[in-house]
Amino acid sequence: MSLKLLQSNTHDAENQFEVLLKEAFELLKPQLKPPFPLTILSPLEYTKLNQAILFGLLTQPQFTKIHITHLHAIITDGYGLFVSLVLKILFELYPKVLESVKIQLIWVSSKLVEVSAVGVDGLLICLMRQIVGGDFSDGNLWLCVELLRIFLNNWDWLLEEQPLVLSSALFTYLRLLGDHYRLLDSKFEALKRMEIDFCVRLLRNHFNLCFRIGRDLLRLLQDLVYIPEFKAIWKDLLLNPSEFNVHEFTDISQLYCSRTSSKYHLLRITPEMEMRLRFLLTHVKWGFQNRYQVWFARKFLCRPEAESVITDIVRFICCAHHPSNEVIQSNVIPRWAIIGWLLKCCRSSHVEANTKLALLYDWLFFSERVDNIMNIEPAILLMVNSIPKYIDMTQNILEFLFQLVENYDMQRKEVLVKGVSTSFDVLVRKGVVPSLEALSLCTLLSPLLRNKFSYISSKSALTVHLPHCSAPPPNLSSQSSLEMRMSVATKLTTNNPKETGVNTSAPVINTPVAPCSPKVIPVRSPIDIMEDLVQRLGEVIKRSIDLGLQILEEILLSYADQDSQSLDAAALASSVLHPEVLACRVTEAFTSNGYDVFPPLSSPTKFDFDNEIQSAATLVICSFIFCQNNRMQELITFWSRNGCLVGPRFLSYASRLAHEANKIGSLRTPNSGNSIIVTSDPVIPLLKNHIDKYISFKNARGEDSPDVYFASKDNNELIVELVQGAFASYRSFLRLSSMSHKENNTSLAKFLFSDLSSCCQSEKKKFKELLCDVFRYLPDLSTGREEFIRLLVETLDYADLVVLQFDICLRRFSIFSEDTDAIPRVVKNSLSWGLVEQQKFWALMEYEQVIFKVKMARVVKDFFCLGLLDPVVHSIAVAGFLRLCSHHVPTPELVSTIMSLPDDNFEGFAASVLANWVASNGLMLFNSLAKCLEKIDNDGDFVFFTPGGKINPSSISRFLRFLDEQGKEHTDCLSKLCTSIPEIKAKLADAAAAAAREGR
Repeated sequence: MSLKLLQSNTHDAENQFEVLLKEAFELLKPQLKPPFPLTILSPLEYTKLNQAILFGLLTQPQFTKIHITHLHAIITDGYGLFVSLVLKILFELYPKVLESVKIQLIWVSSKLVEVSAVGVDGLLICLMRQIVGGDFSDGNLWLCVELLRIFLNNWDWLLEEQPLVLSSALFTYLRLLGDHYRLLDSKFEALKRMEIDFCVRLLRNHFNLCFRIGRDLLRLLQDLVYIPEFKAIWKDLLLNPSEFNVHEFTDISQLYCSRTSSKYHLLRITPEMEMRLRFLLTHVKWGFQNRYQVWFARKFLCRPEAESVITDIVRFICCAHHPSNEVIQSNVIPRWAIIGWLLKCCRSSHVEANTKLALLYDWLFFSERVDNIMNIEPAILLMVNSIPKYIDMTQNILEFLFQLVENYDMQRKEVLVKGVSTSFDVLVRKGVVPSLEALSLCTLLSPLLRNKFSYISSKSALTVHLPHCSAPPPNLSSQSSLEMRMSVATKLTTNNPKETGVNTSAPVINTPVAPCSPKVIPVRSPIDIMEDLVQRLGEVIKRSIDLGLQILEEILLSYADQDSQSLDAAALASSVLHPEVLACRVTEAFTSNGYDVFPPLSSPTKFDFDNEIQSAATLVICSFIFCQNNRMQELITFWSRNGCLVGPRFLSYASRLAHEANKIGSLRTPNSGNSIIVTSDPVIPLLKNHIDKYISFKNARGEDSPDVYFASKDNNELIVELVQGAFASYRSFLRLSSMSHKENNTSLAKFLFSDLSSCCQSEKKKFKELLCDVFRYLPDLSTGREEFIRLLVETLDYADLVVLQFDICLRRFSIFSEDTDAIPRVVKNSLSWGLVEQQKFWALMEYEQVIFKVKMARVVKDFFCLGLLDPVVHSIAVAGFLRLCSHHVPTPELVSTIMSLPDDNFEGFAASVLANWVASNGLMLFNSLAKCLEKIDNDGDFVFFTPGGKINPSSISRFLRFLDEQGKEHTDCLSKLCTSIPEIKAKLADAAAAAAREGR
């Protein structure tokens, strides 16, 4: 019987990937049985063997131990290639995979977890995505159980090495538990108990990981409040947050303020479903969507229980699929129309309520600084475009929104009013809808609903008080909030009659309906608007620094886009477009309220979120990075010229950006096939903020921008480009600083060193990363320069130096450069440093000069020709040269240089180096000696590769004595060398006589 991976019908074409694996298996079948050949494989052979072993593992269960042992024996890449092959099957073929092969896939995955394979985190996440929501078939439930077993069996390793997998698993199983717990069949009890125990264990013992999920954690938990264990968790979240032992977590409103990353929303959408949805929302035109919707409903929504996945689809569309401007401006069916159709597909009131909550959830806590406007865009467009033909849709969504504001959390109602009012304000201000009059003046809506709408939409972002995230918990004696939250899903469906008999293939709207015509408003020039913003800046900062930063961001964006050519010189001198005028007024607005535009750098135990991310300096730096026209150059130069800490702030920002990017592997594997998910994880807050600013800047300029969630290998490339762009912008800033000080470009290193020194004084915790980034991204300004090297050895301790040695060995950067002329100068100057600094200097020099293959002959000769060497002053340097020469290979040039060194006070140096080479590179040493012999001229004098050098007989005699004492035979060339040079003969004779007298 032919071995197969996939189920297939007679009319199905062969899958090319299955054919590829099978062909590799058939080709290498003789090699898959022990004894395995012990040969070094070429890259192509290695790939083929991985493919063959994978096919054997999946189709030959009886030989799994043999195949897995073979796999372990050949691995040279940390299982990266093998994991990528498994991922391809999971992403592209899993629904068609045979049941027996699925069993093997789980087994193989568990083995890959045991060996901590590269990319196994993505493998586990992909397996979780294959659990289909609303599917209670045996195969789907079996997958739930097997993955839980893998997580529980490897709990400690996941907790330490892959916390993202555990938080993803929590999100997945909380969502699945909402469906599974409603099943009354006793055969599901064991699964439900495993899911409850797993989730409760994470929530109770490791809430710091759960906190990373963000506000959607609460949305999932509210659907489980009827389960006793989760009811208790709800009580503690609302009334006793200290039970979770997370110092930073003091109130549930902190979770409200944390946006959930789109990567979590992808977890409940299978890869096949994601592909179909993205095609529908990217390529299908208005008027042609009906047959695609029919196909999608038959494929994914046909089972009675499958409608629960609609909630996950709506959340995915709102938060994880953000179309480009090109798609938005085309006649492709928009997101809001698909969501309207999905709402009509809901048959149960519970699912409909959860789907509406998924659509409107971000409205409740929306913050322009944290959230993406694309998350709330579908709801407003669905409401506006449903007027008047589908007014019931508009009415139901608005009623549900206002019920949420009234009942979702009565203890924190102001937070909800603030979020919804901000949402309406931003949607109009950003031009998503021209105005709100389509809703406020619509007579088809009930008067009560219009009054509520007018009240909330009129609440300005500046006048509604938002309680601080760490507000005190509610009164323990009041249980109204808790009881309301426990039954929120039921309460929110009482005013929404159930719609039955809806054709799931019917679209909500076939053509967009134009909203009511907006009122004509006098047009103000951009300069007038900008002037108004600058005037209000100080007052707004006094009320709220966060809102002040939002206004500053608008000011900088407008300033970068404005054209000052139309203004004459007199008008420009007093205009807000003049860089000095704008800089002074912005500085005054901040300083008058106790803030600095460029505050001093601090040295906290961890990065200071408020001081480095939420600051005016960050906004100015980001604006300069993304736009370097003349206006932005003059603006940032003015601040720098007037004593502001622009340079140190800029360098610190770029360095931390690179440091956080390294944490997710982006800079170290820029061409990796593994996708990188940019999250709101607290370990990379600045990188996430920088990407958000980049997207906002591109959107504001009407340019196409990437999604917040990057799902291809281009993620790494984009992040690398952003980091490199930050350092390139900093270099531009240095050049501007140099020009403003009337100095030429050769002084850029001087300005860089000044900024680096300032950072060293203030940020010692991150100074190692700063130095590494300077040598890596600005090598022409730092590498081989004495002042940078000395600052390095004076500041860093030995633990930091070890990390630097790792980076040097991996060739990530160079400290001393490969300039043979520059190295002797630095070595000479280092002789006057302290002993500790010299030791660190040579610890780094030893590794770098071996790795980068500097011409050591020249360096050694220049050092030993300095004059008489002092045993006290020069001992560390000579010891460093001894180790350095011993690690280098004995080339003829280096050997001849060593043999020509004078004795001075370190007379045993040359013989010691030669003796070390005998042990490490004996054959090459004597080959080099043979080549040296060829250089003896007719008079018997030795002519070396470096002009003017002659052999030092003392060094050769000591070396020969060493060989005799060790019982090593002399080679012919060495003997010939001894007899050819009279000085050596004499030395050898004297040595023999001395030995005879001593009785040797």
